[in-house]
Amino acid sequence: MKFIVYSKDGCPYCTKVSQVLQLAEQKHVVNKLGVDFTPEEFYSKFGKGSTFPQIIVDDKSIGGCMDTVSFLREKNLI
Repeated sequence: MKFIVYSKDGCPYCTKVSQVLQLAEQKHVVNKLGVDFTPEEFYSKFGKGSTFPQIIVDDKSIGGCMDTVSFLREKNLI
């Protein structure tokens, strides 16, 4: 599986989801706000009112940190 994490500096859930993915031994790429994408690109991709982090797995949005934990549990990866 290919995970992409859309994150921003100072976001505790962004840090947490990266830690969870590492513990689950899942390779992931972290894209940072202001470096890899703009706020406009973020809201265009995920919708107005979306919060950080947002996670894509195999080209499908699965949501935020807790959604990712649930996804990993469903797949018996944690």
